[in-house]
Amino acid sequence: MTAADEKNTKGAGAIKKPLSFKRKAYITTLSTLMWLCSIITCGLVVFILAYVLIKGIPNISWNFLSTAPSYMTENIGILPDILNTVYIVLASLVIVLPLGVGAAVYLTEYATNKKLSGIIEYAAETLSGIPSIIYGLVGMLFFCQFMGLQTSLLAGALTLVIMNLPTIMRTAQESLKTVPQSYREGAFGLGAGKWRVIRTVVLPNCIDGIITGCILATGRILGESAALLFTAGFAHVVNGVIKGLQSAGATLTVALYVYAKEQGEFEVAFGIAAILVALTLILNVAARLVGAYFKKKRA
Repeated sequence: MTAADEKNTKGAGAIKKPLSFKRKAYITTLSTLMWLCSIITCGLVVFILAYVLIKGIPNISWNFLSTAPSYMTENIGILPDILNTVYIVLASLVIVLPLGVGAAVYLTEYATNKKLSGIIEYAAETLSGIPSIIYGLVGMLFFCQFMGLQTSLLAGALTLVIMNLPTIMRTAQESLKTVPQSYREGAFGLGAGKWRVIRTVVLPNCIDGIITGCILATGRILGESAALLFTAGFAHVVNGVIKGLQSAGATLTVALYVYAKEQGEFEVAFGIAAILVALTLILNVAARLVGAYFKKKRA
């Protein structure tokens, strides 16, 4: 038997030393703390969801969802707020998706100047960290006053575009990076041009991440209120798409603030909160399902 074989035999037959009491106590303490943090986090989520839904669901009715508020009959309905939310979400996504995905494609596929790419990425990270109330102030001064849009849903949508541009851009950029380089090289080898490779090979293979980022951005738009208080206004009037974007209007989050803080209608506020919670849960589940569907389809 060689020296190496003897050493391996001794190593295989060696008995592991038992952990010391101090090491066991350390491991047990950390495990307990991790479990405690997990339980507290899950408990907070369950408590908030249960509290809002229990307080809000009894106040939701068909009349509540399908009518406009009338101070003559003391009827309270949130149909204008629902329509305003839909309008502002659609307007924001129509503008921010091409900008965000286009910027991600440029940074990932075209940019050769690393310094310029670093400046753009740093600017995007800085935008994502600015408080939303500052976006509202800038949106009010620039879009409402300087551009002459006044207080309107369009001004609110443009403000939300700036807020969500970093999210869309970074999500699309990370999705583009997951496409193997061999796919691009194979397409180039077949004679395809740069844009054709991106359009037919790269984007179809990362569409799941882009759609997931779009859904998550929609959730952030639904939950935004501070920026819209300065730019979109508080009106509860039913309008069509074109007139609605040109007019002031309250989204669901703004309406929740107005009813709870300004008018003291906490039952109405909890009803709106329950609807927002349900929409947030639906969007999160949809993001997971869409991502899993396209990942399975791609595989």
